Amino acid sequence: MKKTCILIGAPIDSGQRRPGCLMGPAAYRVAGLPQVLADLGHAVQDRGDLTHGALEEVRPANPAVHSLPQTLGWTRALHAATKAALDEGFPIILGGDHSLALGSVSGAAAHAEAQGRPLFLLWLDAHSDFHTPLSTTSGNLHGTPVAYIAGREGFDDFPPFPAPLPAEQICLFGIRSVDPEEHAALLLHDIAINDMRVLDEFGICAPLRGFLDKVRAANGMLHVSLDVDFIDPAHAPAVGTTVPGGTTVREAHLVMELLHESGLMTSLDLVELNPFLDERGRTARLMVDLVASAMGRKVFDRPTRSFG
Repeated sequence: MKKTCILIGAPIDSGQRRPGCLMGPAAYRVAGLPQVLADLGHAVQDRGDLTHGALEEVRPANPAVHSLPQTLGWTRALHAATKAALDEGFPIILGGDHSLALGSVSGAAAHAEAQGRPLFLLWLDAHSDFHTPLSTTSGNLHGTPVAYIAGREGFDDFPPFPAPLPAEQICLFGIRSVDPEEHAALLLHDIAINDMRVLDEFGICAPLRGFLDKVRAANGMLHVSLDVDFIDPAHAPAVGTTVPGGTTVREAHLVMELLHESGLMTSLDLVELNPFLDERGRTARLMVDLVASAMGRKVFDRPTRSFG
């Protein structure tokens, strides 16, 4: 089924300390994302890049936390933009670091609540991002979205999350880096954790299809948040949080193909691309190719690429 793809740029660097992610939206456009979507028969609306608007003066309770006013501004802006885009089509949020999901998923949750449907979350990432602003020692708020989405305490400075997602509606997929505090907190929640050990043992298909079956049975909406570090850094080097042992290019494409075949995905984040760390656009092009697979490109349609 053809979609109206609404591209929303989120040039966000404030969720972590390594500059460069703010160039991500431009890199996706240069790598040809709008044309790829159009070539697949989808309508494309590029709404340009958001800004975070006026900032409030907020002092975090945890002194390690940095850039809280900026993160709050982006959360509000992305909440509104994603919610509005879902009324008209299929939003693709071009990041930007993973703190953007604080706003994109809350906007998707508000839309789902208004539709009387449950929202499910597929988190494709090396990290669980289950810290709160009170528990983080790095102070990087890109490590907190899943905790916010699941309704953990510690987000008093943030807008209340609309209808926090029950644990069974969240799936962490490809995880391989979890801090001790996050691990302890995850043990108190029944979130599906398909780490790389699970994927090594059972493959990609069985765990993902099991989660997608839950979405389908509940007539749910599905937000997918794809972090560059879901893929092994040998294939996708343009990320500041590299963790060896991630998915291969073929495994990542298989995830995207299964999502397309399911017809369940209703919104998508592309996060943590840092073009300053890339090799001649290699990672940006790979991410665009993965989106193409999620939107209907078949294996025999893929272009051959040379990086020599």
